[in-house]
Amino acid sequence: MLFDVKKLFSGEEERLTFDYEMDLSSTVINTVKPFTTPIRVQGQICSNAGAPQLHADVTFGFSIPCDRCTAQIDREYRYSFDHGLVPTLHEEDNDFYVVVEDGVLDLDELIRSDILLELPTKYLCSSDCKGLCPKCGANQNQESCACNTRQIDPRLEILKQLIDE
Repeated sequence: MLFDVKKLFSGEEERLTFDYEMDLSSTVINTVKPFTTPIRVQGQICSNAGAPQLHADVTFGFSIPCDRCTAQIDREYRYSFDHGLVPTLHEEDNDFYVVVEDGVLDLDELIRSDILLELPTKYLCSSDCKGLCPKCGANQNQESCACNTRQIDPRLEILKQLIDE
């Protein structure tokens, strides 16, 4: 959704509100399309002496396999994002401010970037997930296997032979 924020910069308007849904169902993360519901975006852009501030709340359904045991994880995420809007930026390393060129803000692209940066880098069904057995593939959260997963560094194999003698 594109917003013309020129009037907010000039002080002619004080507030723009928004409440809409955007579709990220075609976005691929870890080889799957995890967004199960449209992204609900609600918020406002308020002008404070010609310095617009953006506040947005987003909610969405998310489903992705666990990185350790491949069990499906179904969650609903809620995030809030705040940004200052500026026509130009002199200091390039500031993540709070968003440059709005030509007075038009592409809110969809900004929200998409915020969501993707906020999502976890590792998806786990639980913090103590044991994962899959590397030998037989059994889900160690549900069953234990008799596989010997202890590996000896091949460079130290000669020392094991000394212990076994």
